[in-house]
Amino acid sequence: MNLKELVTGVGGEKQFLLGNEAAVRGVIEAGVSIAATYPGTPSSEIGNVLSVLAKDANIYFEFSTNEKVAMEVAATAAASGLRSFTFMKHVGMNVASDSFMTTAYSGVRGGMVILSADDPSLFSSQNEQDTRYYARLANVPVLEPSNCQEVKDMVKYAFDLSEQFEIPVIVRTTTRVSHMRGVVEFGDVKDNSSNNEDHWKRGHFKKDPSQFVPVPAFAGDMHVRLWDKVHKIEKITNQSDLNVEVDFAGDKKYGVISSSSAYNYAHDVVKFNGLDMDILKLGFSYPFPQEKVAEFLSGLDEVFIVEEVDPIMEKDTLATIASKKLDVVVHGKLDGTFPLFHEFNSDVVAEGFNKILNFSDDADVDYSSSLEKLSQDIPSRAPVLCAGCPHRAMYYGINRAIEELGLKPEDVVFATDIGCYTLGINPPYNAADYSLSMGSSVGDGCGFSVSTDQKVAGFIGDSTFFHSGISPLINAVHNKHNFVLSVLDNRITAMTGGQPNPGIPIDGMGDEAPEVSIRKLALACGCDYVRVINPFNLEQVVKTYKEAFERKDAAVIVSKAPCTLIKGLTKKPPVKLVESNCNNCDKCVSELACPAISKVNGKIVIDESQCDGCNVCIQVCRYGALEAGRM
Repeated sequence: MNLKELVTGVGGEKQFLLGNEAAVRGVIEAGVSIAATYPGTPSSEIGNVLSVLAKDANIYFEFSTNEKVAMEVAATAAASGLRSFTFMKHVGMNVASDSFMTTAYSGVRGGMVILSADDPSLFSSQNEQDTRYYARLANVPVLEPSNCQEVKDMVKYAFDLSEQFEIPVIVRTTTRVSHMRGVVEFGDVKDNSSNNEDHWKRGHFKKDPSQFVPVPAFAGDMHVRLWDKVHKIEKITNQSDLNVEVDFAGDKKYGVISSSSAYNYAHDVVKFNGLDMDILKLGFSYPFPQEKVAEFLSGLDEVFIVEEVDPIMEKDTLATIASKKLDVVVHGKLDGTFPLFHEFNSDVVAEGFNKILNFSDDADVDYSSSLEKLSQDIPSRAPVLCAGCPHRAMYYGINRAIEELGLKPEDVVFATDIGCYTLGINPPYNAADYSLSMGSSVGDGCGFSVSTDQKVAGFIGDSTFFHSGISPLINAVHNKHNFVLSVLDNRITAMTGGQPNPGIPIDGMGDEAPEVSIRKLALACGCDYVRVINPFNLEQVVKTYKEAFERKDAAVIVSKAPCTLIKGLTKKPPVKLVESNCNNCDKCVSELACPAISKVNGKIVIDESQCDGCNVCIQVCRYGALEAGRM
């Protein structure tokens, strides 16, 4: 499909879309004017697509420096009467939460939707937290699509709901919903045309401090208004078509309550095993539809709650049973029927049902060994840095500097961050000892520097430095902390797909933009030692690290070299092996660990299809067995 069809497609047309692409179509149909994000998997494709289509769709779009800024851009747009959209991965909600919580108090004038993509089983995340807690913490509605059509429809509906009650709305997806593909029928597009030369529509902010300035004198009334909205919305959830009973003509002895991707597994297990159970699918899951759930539970003996990740609906269901004085046994995570962690699949759900129903001997479909067989067929491969990655040279260089300074590995603590460079945890680099969140390597460096006499080295990417590394660096300077911070500037936000950041001269819509200098920022923070180096020059790398480790302050080394995956990047000819000089010392394999170099039948082999021509291996080899390739 041509992506521009997401803009030009008309109502009734059908397309085969990724879940994240369906979200973009929902945004376009809703007539959104402003959208902002910080890239994070599994939501990244939404931003990638919007960056291409924003101008055609009359949308202002930006990759903000972090999720909090993106939330604030969207909130102020909505306060100005525009429809705004912000989206992020689940842990991005932590960054945005400070402003998000108060946005619920102040409310909005134009529709504001927040899509949070959860990651059950931590496919690309440091935790698998459940966004539905944020809906309850802030008291804002949450919608949970289970397929691509619902993603598009719920995103669009969320804007209407938001404007009706002047409240932000969360759309919660999961990795499986974000990355599934399905047929999506388009609806009509709401006009958001503008006469402005910069395409997107402009709003107007009508001042009202009692609504938008949460000083104590106003915030108390804001909280009262928020709860009034919640009670009104709860009436809608109990009648909503998004909360639907899927009838399998069961005898009503057993039932299932489910939502999002977990519903798909429950549906398949019930259908393909011919189980006598109906399912209540909650697409509009908060405010929790107590009346709808109580009606479904009426007459049931037992009910299964199938949800990812935490037992949130299960607790709400138990509260409903207690308040309505129902006599229904609940099976879920709390009683051990289903696991308390990781994503579900048909095997997990079937196993949970079978603990109570004992149906497996008569099952029409046997799920029991499908995943086990699949895992046996697929070899396990640890993720590695790409051939030619500039980060590899930095890890090699810092370890060599540590060795030349006479230090032992245990003498240095490595504080790492969120990005490709987290792969420094792997041998032979072993350069990741502690990590918490985006930007934490700098704050962790501060903490370790006052907590231990060990040397401290931190690693952070360019995009992550802009995201949340600047404030802790100021803290380090002011409090006289001592550590070496490596800013790995590979000229892109690499791990999430190559999005721009303030360190390159292009913005989120592909236009020229001022490039913000990491070097100047570090100097402005007060750092006395700031060096910009070429990571592919190993002599320079080792020398700079040795200097930095000898200092007693916060030293910053900026490694500046482009990610090897940047499109259009000219690659050098692959390195050549001089077999007559090779004594099979294995240094290039065991210490550099480039995937383009391997040992086959006792001999070193260069994979020319992978080799990027970075020539770092040539500098590692002491015997002249490797030489630069020629055009």
